[in-house]
Amino acid sequence: MVIGGGPAGVTAALRARELGAEVILIEREKLGGTCTNDGCVPTRALAKAARLVRDAEQFADYGLRGLAPRVDFSRVLLSARRVVEEVHDKKRLRDRLEAAGVEVLDGAGDVRFADPHTVRVENGGPGGTEAEIRGDHFVICAGGHARRLGFPGSEHALTHSDVWDMESLPESVAIIGAAATGCQLASIFAAFGCRVRLLELAPRILPGEDEDVSRVVGESFERRGIRIETGIGGVNEIEKVSEGSEDLVLSYDTPDGEREAGVDTVMLSVGWPGNVDALGLEAAGVATDKGHIVVDDTLQTSVPHIFAAGDIIGRVMLVQSATYEGSLAAEQAVLGPESAQSHEIVPHGGFTDPEYASVGLTEEAARAEHDCVVSSIPYADLDRGVIDGHQEGFCKLIVDRASRRILGAHIVGEQAVEVVQLVATAMRGEMPVEELADIELAYPTFTAIVGLVARRAARELRVTIGYRGWSLQSQLGVAEWELGKNHDETADVRASLNFSKA
Repeated sequence: MVIGGGPAGVTAALRARELGAEVILIEREKLGGTCTNDGCVPTRALAKAARLVRDAEQFADYGLRGLAPRVDFSRVLLSARRVVEEVHDKKRLRDRLEAAGVEVLDGAGDVRFADPHTVRVENGGPGGTEAEIRGDHFVICAGGHARRLGFPGSEHALTHSDVWDMESLPESVAIIGAAATGCQLASIFAAFGCRVRLLELAPRILPGEDEDVSRVVGESFERRGIRIETGIGGVNEIEKVSEGSEDLVLSYDTPDGEREAGVDTVMLSVGWPGNVDALGLEAAGVATDKGHIVVDDTLQTSVPHIFAAGDIIGRVMLVQSATYEGSLAAEQAVLGPESAQSHEIVPHGGFTDPEYASVGLTEEAARAEHDCVVSSIPYADLDRGVIDGHQEGFCKLIVDRASRRILGAHIVGEQAVEVVQLVATAMRGEMPVEELADIELAYPTFTAIVGLVARRAARELRVTIGYRGWSLQSQLGVAEWELGKNHDETADVRASLNFSKA
């Protein structure tokens, strides 16, 4: 039995069926999970609209005439909902599951364990009546939800899930929490013309990312008019200005004392606990901790025949990781727990403006564990950046000095989330950096920046590039037609004279 029909659950059900098990998948509401229904997919649709607004600002730079677009927020939201439906139509999850032989019970309402082998399903019987269903093995993939805080007036705050029901675009918005979701919302609302205040308890925005990513994205946000306040002490209260008014006053602590901000909308982006409370896990004996199901590295819970995957275990809460975990959990449930779980190479990022993306270790973590070389190339050195008018950002590679393997990559700039996939592939193939540097990447592209920074790292490691162990590019360090205006070509050639063949 698979509980939950998001990426982890659907993958688990298909994999278990592939391995020969009889499978039933139970979904409380609609197949697709948070990401498809009110997370990644519609948020990316909003980010696309925001990007179109931004691109219109470049019309004059390319000899085009046209008025700046006016944001019709209700139609923007309608477009996002249409995209969600198109994605559902494309995926046809129910058809795929049933074609594979999986019994599907969606719109099932609450699902609660009655004992370690039985669940009560609110709408599981004929005519939507309650039913009890037994299973030999379970994979729980029930997802998570936006955390709400209990401070006075918190009922006036929204989460990202409430965006789709907003009736109009606010003039001003305060976003509490500057991790991935908070930063994406800040970027979108700022592009739509809102005054945005972004508040974060940590010393920097995107606290889980490499420090250079946080710094460059933060500087870019501030240039776009987003007010960033980090190191706040917490939110004290939200008050309505007057009865019947939509205006709010947000009060919060800072190192300099309490501060107030008058805004139209307050949005919370302060965490993502698992959907554990409604599952009756205590009846099954499944242990939880801080809002998530506890699992070992085989994704087995405290009950041997029950496994869990996806957001509900609180590890790497990304779609790509959920599908990996779902497949692994199904294998453990059907074949027995053997393989350990690993999330070493997980490319990820945010569709902010500018985009950011990362894979592997941050520079701080890498330097703590390895003797490494860190090389960086600005987007301004990239011809495609000049052509498209997007010179903001950088690409950084972190390379182990002894093995020449890539430990991490961090990118800020146009199409960063696409560009990082190439580095992740090289890491998965254990490719030394000089081999990545020798790939003939198409020109002019944003992905070409990976070749530039790989060649710079190879030069710093004093290894040669090219099949014969010597090439023009190994002498120059980067392709000469892509040298930046501040690049010291002579120094590159001098450095190349000290190379020895790899």
